[in-house]
Amino acid sequence: MELPAALRQAVDATLEGTPLAEIQRAAELLSRRYRAETRDGRLHVADDLAAKAYLATRLPATFAAVRQALGEVAMRREGFSPATLLDVGAGPGTALWATRDKWQGIASATMVEASPAMREAGIRLAQAATGIAVSWKAAKVEDGLSDLEKADLVTLCYVLDELAPAARDMLVDRLWTLASDTLVIVEPGTPAGWQRIVAVRKRLIAAGAHVIAPCPHEAPCPIAAPDWCHFSRRVARSRLHRTAKGGEVPWEDEKFSYVAVSRHPVDERPARVLAPPRTASGMVRLKLCLAQGTVEERLVTRREGPAFKTARKAGWGDAI
Repeated sequence: MELPAALRQAVDATLEGTPLAEIQRAAELLSRRYRAETRDGRLHVADDLAAKAYLATRLPATFAAVRQALGEVAMRREGFSPATLLDVGAGPGTALWATRDKWQGIASATMVEASPAMREAGIRLAQAATGIAVSWKAAKVEDGLSDLEKADLVTLCYVLDELAPAARDMLVDRLWTLASDTLVIVEPGTPAGWQRIVAVRKRLIAAGAHVIAPCPHEAPCPIAAPDWCHFSRRVARSRLHRTAKGGEVPWEDEKFSYVAVSRHPVDERPARVLAPPRTASGMVRLKLCLAQGTVEERLVTRREGPAFKTARKAGWGDAI
């Protein structure tokens, strides 16, 4: 997956003139915090240089994860086309761009972000998102978000790891009241990130939400540690992205966990592929999460005809 052309060009324009060595140093610090899932009460991005490092190194991967989650929502809810977006912990507006890439009819977006540096970067990038009325609010997610209006789609991406459990619960409850239709929450695809998603999922189901994706059911999650539910999206790296991260490979794989819920149930409950399929001559082995609320290892052979063709085409994270 690549960034939309308008976003890529806006990122390049924002980074122009910043010494590469400075971006590399800031990117390394940012990368260490993400890998360690540091929770020290500080935002991941606090100054202008860190915001630019985020644009160079993290924005493409975050965009890919959020865009994939939104794509799964669209496949499960074919008639859903949000006109309004509320993104909390918006960073530089990554979810705005992912939403616009999926639903061209998005008309207005409210972006909530506490970091002045990230807001400034997001405001600059959003100037290239023509046709959308975008407003930015300076607010901390821990403060209750009392002055926000409801939106068709509410998103919270890579935010929960910065919050204590009690603050997470309050935030999730508030976001559900603000979602007139759909709420999507994305976290890093680590065991800890998945545990946060499991807790959020349980809380939202108790509040009456209907799970759209990735789960094909609303039963308790059948996956047990040390296993965890997560997915992967391959991201194209620009030359600057490779240089800033000190890598040579022209792509990277972003691992993420997510849950999407709605006020409206879905009729179809296809199984979800939970791991890369394992193929051999005339057979495919799939790890599936089923509508019955169970996980199953299923061997599909050539003798099964259409089922085998479907299994051969299936990828990690697909609904089949």
